[in-house]
Amino acid sequence: MFPLDRQSPTPLTDQVEARLCELMASGRLPAGARLPSIRQLASTLAVSPQTIVTAYDRLAARGHIDSRGTAGFFVRAAAAPSDEAAAQLLEAGEEQEPVWLAQQANDQRAGRLLASSGALPAAWLQDAIPAAAVQRALANSAAGLASRCPPQGLPELRERIALLMRAQGMPVDAGRILTTYGATQAIDLICRAFLQPGDTVLVEDPGYFLMFGRLRQQGLRVVPITRRVDGIDLAELEAACHEHRPRLLFVQSVLHNPTGWGSSPGNLHRLLTLAQQHGFLIAEDDVHGHFHPGQATTRLAALAGFERVIYFSSFAKALSPALRLGYVAADHALLRPLLREKILTVLTTPALNEYVMAEALATGRWRKHLERLQRKLVTARNVCIRQLGEAGIAFDAPGEGGLFLWGRLPSATDADLLVQDALRHGYVLARGASFSADGSRPSPHIRFNVVLAQHLGLAAYLRERLFAQGEARAVLEGALKISG
Repeated sequence: MFPLDRQSPTPLTDQVEARLCELMASGRLPAGARLPSIRQLASTLAVSPQTIVTAYDRLAARGHIDSRGTAGFFVRAAAAPSDEAAAQLLEAGEEQEPVWLAQQANDQRAGRLLASSGALPAAWLQDAIPAAAVQRALANSAAGLASRCPPQGLPELRERIALLMRAQGMPVDAGRILTTYGATQAIDLICRAFLQPGDTVLVEDPGYFLMFGRLRQQGLRVVPITRRVDGIDLAELEAACHEHRPRLLFVQSVLHNPTGWGSSPGNLHRLLTLAQQHGFLIAEDDVHGHFHPGQATTRLAALAGFERVIYFSSFAKALSPALRLGYVAADHALLRPLLREKILTVLTTPALNEYVMAEALATGRWRKHLERLQRKLVTARNVCIRQLGEAGIAFDAPGEGGLFLWGRLPSATDADLLVQDALRHGYVLARGASFSADGSRPSPHIRFNVVLAQHLGLAAYLRERLFAQGEARAVLEGALKISG
């Protein structure tokens, strides 16, 4: 189809991506054309199938090609939205605000690479739940699309979730599980059930940006605690307990968002001791734990046996955003008020979503899909670290795996100016300050999505901008020395 230069320092994946882009730009691969299958192109070019998988994933993330399940990959038509269509897309917040960043990931606007997105590209999830699985799920339901779902969740699904959690070391049964519309609703239910205006809530800094606004919306006092490579800063936490008498702490013990860091068992043990001493609850966010490449991970819920711990996670991010299904696990005394709040706000979750998820767990589809995701994420992380590192981004502590890399910009770089300029060039980047409970704190970091940020165009853009800013800074410092 095209030659590859095996003597070139340019990786073969990069060459494949670049050659396909050239063919599409020249019209030799017109819109609607079907690309060779992964195995066919790998055989033709004498490269590994993973090389083609990575190249196709990048092209799909950039919007050049579409994945149509078993039908294959097809060239996407270059379509610019009309002025009328563009005018219908409202911005919910100002640029770089948490709400704005979350909106970008779901609007999926043409011409923008969501390099800091918190989501996997559609091509990675498209085959996770085939139509046949949905049909089987409906066949297993009591009344098809007329089925009702108990507010706590389908018993068979909660049994499957309990089995999954016990395999992760958490002692739980189906009676202590509540299904939700993903982790976002879990956070909302926790706030409604256990917090009152004026209460103090402790959060990790950096942390999950969309949660900070939800907490302040309820009139809560948000106190940030520094997040370190091995877990939350225990000295800061203890001082905050003495000073503020917190009601609750939100924490991510596995694959922390945005850094990808974990927590040591020692750190978690001390955290539980402080919770017991000072009487605060812990909400453990394990949304990204599914992406961890290993099994030996420690969670607070496992250490505490759910004493003072409310655990929540979600299937939406790893399996299907269309399902929007998550779950909470806690002792009955804590789960009962959460169930009451769910009934008061949304009554229940859709039966169809729960039947489909039960089918995915029962047949092993979830396990196999997750194993594939974990392998692909490891490859994507390695590529992303190399490419962005060559562009000038530093990764002081790359984390244990998962979807994110916490990249540090060179000291001469203004993060705010960089993300503004990147957006004008079609790259949506999230600056580190957006992940702080106090968004005004400066940060030299950018969160990168390891799948989407491995695009060659982004690396080239960053290399050019960071080099130019470094040169300008050097010239300015030289002038200051001369004048001094």
